[in-house]
Amino acid sequence: MSTKTRNLMISLAIATATFVGSAGSASAADEWFVLGQQTLKASDPSAAIKSTGGRWEKDVKQVKLAVEGADVQITNLVLHWDNRPDDTMKDVGVLKSGGQTAPANAPGLKGRLKSVTVQYKILGNAQTAELKVMGYD
Repeated sequence: MSTKTRNLMISLAIATATFVGSAGSASAADEWFVLGQQTLKASDPSAAIKSTGGRWEKDVKQVKLAVEGADVQITNLVLHWDNRPDDTMKDVGVLKSGGQTAPANAPGLKGRLKSVTVQYKILGNAQTAELKVMGYD
């Protein structure tokens, strides 16, 4: 083998080993947690949920919603970011009790979520449902 080819193969092997090693070691912070939650009422058409915690707790890579207690139709969802434009999602759909939405990526590598505004309708005869805003760090 020529020296050029051998050096290229060694570089490739080192890069592959580094990539595989870093992909397998997720930090303990990489997990879903509750950023905020609120009881939704059938008599109200919308809710605003503020993120809890300090500045660093609000920095997330992804956001999703989870609901318990009743099926909820989400017609409008606004993610309010700190120092970033708001993300607005129309006709999100029906979120079944015990279910979750697909994760939405934060702007950039991470974003600080200030609050969420949701317009909804509780389906069936239920009067309330618990909505949780989940963050992934």
